[in-house]
Amino acid sequence: MAIKNIFDKEVTDEVVERINKLTPESQPQWGKMNVAQMLAHCNVTYDMVFTDHYVKAKAFKKFLLTSLVKNTVVSEKPYKRNSRTAPQFLIVDERVFTDERTKLIEYLHKVQSLGGLHFDGMESNSFGKLTMLEWNNMFYKHIDHHLTQFGV
Repeated sequence: MAIKNIFDKEVTDEVVERINKLTPESQPQWGKMNVAQMLAHCNVTYDMVFTDHYVKAKAFKKFLLTSLVKNTVVSEKPYKRNSRTAPQFLIVDERVFTDERTKLIEYLHKVQSLGGLHFDGMESNSFGKLTMLEWNNMFYKHIDHHLTQFGV
């Protein structure tokens, strides 16, 4: 089953519509994060791409991540509920729902406007160079997983 193309404007608009159905009172169907924490958690993916807040993995760690984790992250296979997450993705402090939602929507529009070719062959902090398809799968699969977690 092919994952939807986040670089396609209609798909991005659909994801944004789902995000806009969330409220500060939205409750998860599984997991421990509240809705603002989930949005902040999703923002980490894009922070890693567009900011220097996160350090790139060194050679040995990148080798381990590529060998053990990459396929789970960039394949078409959906994430399992309550899967472990990398430490930099753990959000345990309180976040402001509207701020995190706005930031995530802005990131999604930025990714879509840059397009898949911008990302093709671009290096990720954890896995080295990824194809356009791998970037798409990572971007879409992650956000879809968490929007489903919150019932939208």
